[in-house]
Amino acid sequence: MPDPLERRDEEADALAFAVDEARRYLADIDEAPVLASRDQRFGGRLPEDGDGALVALRELVAGSDVATRSSGPRFFHFVTGGTTPAALAADWLTSLLDQNAFSAVSSPLGAQLEDVAVRWLLDLFELPENWGGVLTSGATMANFVGLACGRRWWAQEHGVDVDERGFAGLPAVPVFSTPYLHASARKALGMVGVGRESPTIVDADDLERALAALDGAPAIVIANAGDVNTGDFDPIARMADLAEAHRAWLHVDGAFGLFARLTPEASELAEGIERADSVIADGHKWLNVPYDCGFAFVRDSGLLKEPFRLTAAYLPSDETPSPEASRRARSLAVWATLRAYGRKGYRAMVERHLELARRLGRRVEDEPELELLAPVRLNIVCFRHRPTGMDAEELDAHNLALGEDVLEDGRVFFGTTRYNGAVAFRPAIVNWRTTERDVDLIADALLELGTRRLQTR
Repeated sequence: MPDPLERRDEEADALAFAVDEARRYLADIDEAPVLASRDQRFGGRLPEDGDGALVALRELVAGSDVATRSSGPRFFHFVTGGTTPAALAADWLTSLLDQNAFSAVSSPLGAQLEDVAVRWLLDLFELPENWGGVLTSGATMANFVGLACGRRWWAQEHGVDVDERGFAGLPAVPVFSTPYLHASARKALGMVGVGRESPTIVDADDLERALAALDGAPAIVIANAGDVNTGDFDPIARMADLAEAHRAWLHVDGAFGLFARLTPEASELAEGIERADSVIADGHKWLNVPYDCGFAFVRDSGLLKEPFRLTAAYLPSDETPSPEASRRARSLAVWATLRAYGRKGYRAMVERHLELARRLGRRVEDEPELELLAPVRLNIVCFRHRPTGMDAEELDAHNLALGEDVLEDGRVFFGTTRYNGAVAFRPAIVNWRTTERDVDLIADALLELGTRRLQTR
């Protein structure tokens, strides 16, 4: 096979093939199994001679049944959204244009659209318009951005430029959060050098005593908007009061919970987020744009630049304040979906999802063999299968096995977790395609599989 330049005539046929396969995929996405196979489809040694674009693409499509249909309406795992039509098409254009959005010099389009997208997102979430912001690869990197700014603020309170000098001579950074603290925030704390084990876990009642004990020394507080098991929220407004009174940086992890601010039905849960110092969310959750996308917002935009400054003689000085030097132009999909559906469209979708979660919660409460383990606060329903005659240990083993059955069955897709020590399920409703029929299948499939497992014990 010759140099790709000599096969450039393949380009049009390759793109046409991709369009045809996309139409085929989308034609049955509402009904097809979420996972058709777990078999190993790919392997072998690197070919010495290639076979051309169409041969490679056909082989790729032939093995794609091992891909989860995470863009479909019945993927309820990991709080994963789908991709709106506007975002999908814009993401294709993003690959076509192939912009490096780290600077307006490398991509005027990417920089302009990111600036607009950040402003529109601040408006959507009713956050102050003078905040700074940046698009990231997801919630982990967004937490990294927010906590890097918090670390910089904390060191400045000690009179040190931590991004130039490092932590030498500084005390340990006091970090406080609640039991809702997410693993991605712990990971980000490790990445910024504060440490995964640095957070002191307290409930909201103990936070005031913990901050007061610092006697005015600066600290970082992480509030959580949307617990991954229940969708529950920390009392963010109260935590904002304490942060203001005790010289603490308040960071809010709102990976999906930030979207509660879009509707009066749930905005009370997110009250006080506008008083934080940094706030983050995922785009590939409730915004329904493709992987990978997240966003970080910071009250003091001046803190964004130094942690991520990139300097060299050949580089422009206007780089986007991001941990990434090479950045996909995520702003195209974010801008396109916000332009296509607007505030009212996203509010309607969120409110529809809240009602679907409540519908599933009511169904769980009505079924004798299902047990609702936590109130339905937002878009996650935490429950388990509970047949009679099993003790706690047997119930855990039964639900763990049943979780594997659900994934193997493939009609719906959601996993297990631990809630208050018990094995539970936590389907999350965030996909724009999801309807009542899809949500009803969660309970239908679980009851059917549970009965089958009990019969074969």
